[in-house]
Amino acid sequence: MSVRTEGVRVALGGRIVVDGVDLELGAGEVLGLVGPNGSGKTSLLRTLYRALAPAGGAVLVDERPVAGFGRRELARTLAATTQESEHAAALTVTEVVTQGRTCHRGWLESLRADDHAAVGEAIKLADLEALRDRDVRTLSGGERQRVSIARALAQQPRILVLDEPTNHLDLRHQLAVLELLRARAGEGLSVLLTLHDLRLAVEHCDRLVVLEEGRVVTAGPPVRVLTADLLAGVFGVRGQLRELADGRSTVDIAGTV
Repeated sequence: MSVRTEGVRVALGGRIVVDGVDLELGAGEVLGLVGPNGSGKTSLLRTLYRALAPAGGAVLVDERPVAGFGRRELARTLAATTQESEHAAALTVTEVVTQGRTCHRGWLESLRADDHAAVGEAIKLADLEALRDRDVRTLSGGERQRVSIARALAQQPRILVLDEPTNHLDLRHQLAVLELLRARAGEGLSVLLTLHDLRLAVEHCDRLVVLEEGRVVTAGPPVRVLTADLLAGVFGVRGQLRELADGRSTVDIAGTV
């Protein structure tokens, strides 16, 4: 399933924070959105799942305007996580993850076998089995982040939008989450995520879109996008791509410019 934006503009507090962005996410693709703080990444993502109405342009899901989706239909199609995962209610991990199934059943319907299976699989994939009965309010920031990812996976969407999914995660879980997303993309899931760590972006994304001051600077495969000039001009760092022994690429950052 594809997602496309056409000339999307977002205004916050009278200021344009996203200015005419064209973006396309294909089926089974992992697309990384990168850029400095304040470049408009989060605001752009929020237009995709209707948390923020664009001031102009269009957001299309399989060529249908996202505004035309019913609430439950959109939730079955697209799941999203935010940078900060706050859970105020006294709920267990399992109860929070189960919320991801509400788009597949009525509010008063009991859980079916497929609901229990989806919740159990999501908890396992997010490495939360040992925490499934814990009150989410007692968890660390990284553990809460994994709960939010598990809830999104339990929705069984065709599109997954994640704002800084590695936020608060330790190194092992950063890699585990990104490897999980890559595996799901191989099964047809479309994944759009923001990342601040350019090394992770290079190693785990099929393509990158670079934003600066609300506009797309460039887009394409990481090895073509993250040139030394772009790293210096957009991110203010000295760096270069390096090929690994297995044929993949990474980026080495030497310092600020």
